[in-house]
Amino acid sequence: MFLEERQESIINLLNAEGKVRVKDLSARFKVTDDCIRKDLGALEKQGRLKRTYGGAVVIRENIHAIEISKHKTSDVDAKRRIAQAAVKLIHDRDMVFLDISTSNLAIAELLAKDQRELTIVTNMIDILAILARHPKIHLVFAGGKINKSRDGFWGGMTMDFISRLKPDIAFVGAVGVDVLENSVSTYDIEDGINKAKIIRVSKRAYVVAEAKKLSTDGNYNYATLDTLSGLITDSVPNERVRRAAADYGVEIIVP
Repeated sequence: MFLEERQESIINLLNAEGKVRVKDLSARFKVTDDCIRKDLGALEKQGRLKRTYGGAVVIRENIHAIEISKHKTSDVDAKRRIAQAAVKLIHDRDMVFLDISTSNLAIAELLAKDQRELTIVTNMIDILAILARHPKIHLVFAGGKINKSRDGFWGGMTMDFISRLKPDIAFVGAVGVDVLENSVSTYDIEDGINKAKIIRVSKRAYVVAEAKKLSTDGNYNYATLDTLSGLITDSVPNERVRRAAADYGVEIIVP
């Protein structure tokens, strides 16, 4: 096998498994460990993987789509599918927390047509606007310091308010979900602190994230998957992700 063919095969294996080990690759391709290390070094320089002790892992993307207003209209169908799965988990008379998330906007849009009596708590301005006139929804707004993108509130006042609640169910957004590393991330620390508090005070808490976010990262890990009731996404992840989630006792919910 030529050098280029072996390196392409390494990338294919990495994309399928999420990580590779030098020992396994040297046995598979019948070459020395040093040869594989050189292959991994070359592929890292090309930006195609990240070397780790004894092997390599997939490079996870950070797209820096920080402002909610700039991606409200992206992945609309995926968010609608997530919302459809989420509302099925809500019971009549539940207190529901919807944090700052475009997937939660989609949930709010469905709840606007729902006739159940609910208490909705949110710190997102657009959700307030969507649900304010619903006759059967008791709407509670968690105010405080307006955030950087001016689409919601966080900070000490918001945190103090959240800490006094006991929601029946909460849905929190994410920038990235790394199932293999048991982490959920966002961009801003204050946003992450809010989300972590919401998870802690809620009886059931679910992360809502499009399938593409299973391969992206934020800059701040705010929770581990094993502290959640589940992950709601729009399509069935691959087998290695499903196995890892099962190991953490995390249910993956798809429409």
